[in-house]
Amino acid sequence: MTDRLHAEALTLKYDARVISEGLSLTLPDEVFTAIVGPNACGKSTLLRALARLLPPEAGQVVLDGKAISRLPSREVARRLGLLPQQPIAPDGITVADLVARGRFPHQSFLRQWSPQDEAAVARALDETGTRDLAERPLADLSGGQRQRVWVAMALAQDTPILLLDEPTTFLDIVHQVELLEMLARLNREGRTIVAVLHELNLAFRYAGHVVAMRDGAALATGAPEEIVTEALMREVFGLDALVMPDPLTGRPMVIPRGPA
Repeated sequence: MTDRLHAEALTLKYDARVISEGLSLTLPDEVFTAIVGPNACGKSTLLRALARLLPPEAGQVVLDGKAISRLPSREVARRLGLLPQQPIAPDGITVADLVARGRFPHQSFLRQWSPQDEAAVARALDETGTRDLAERPLADLSGGQRQRVWVAMALAQDTPILLLDEPTTFLDIVHQVELLEMLARLNREGRTIVAVLHELNLAFRYAGHVVAMRDGAALATGAPEEIVTEALMREVFGLDALVMPDPLTGRPMVIPRGPA
């Protein structure tokens, strides 16, 4: 496995509060990575730093062998897509117009809207089951529908690396599974997926690599079947749980007993 994207000794702050200090992490290429951990442990902060939205106080994020801070913004946007936790859209925008914004990094003064852009948008709408919503205003949709539209915009960007912060938020269990199946398929096709996930059993079922965080530190990284143990659940989540093989996949499945 290669590592097109990794973090070197990051110190991350919000205002004066240190979230992470000396955090080093490799995101293996062409692998589905799930970042898990309790609330406010630094998962979203890490994702924002990886996407160059939060400059580190110390250390650096490296993309394709270069410090991401030194790469042109448009070049970063062609290599790395981000679905943030609480995206904001302009008032009155339609679904089709929002998804089309995912193509902006691929356009320039000399290259305007093209058949390739049109095809990428259509493919993203189809993959997320939102084509029938294309002409509707985003504001008229349910929370689950809006979430799928935001995922479609990220897919339309068509980057080799895709970062998603809690992409299953607002989705019912059927749409959660559909979304994770789609991300797993994109990964099998060669795309690097990094997602912050809260549903542990779904994370361990679909991800080939797991980063378990607590208090801004990565306490364990690796394949779920190698690192997910009852001791890790106590250390990371303060949870007393039984860890057993998922009867469908053989991956770890967590059955909570209660607080540790």
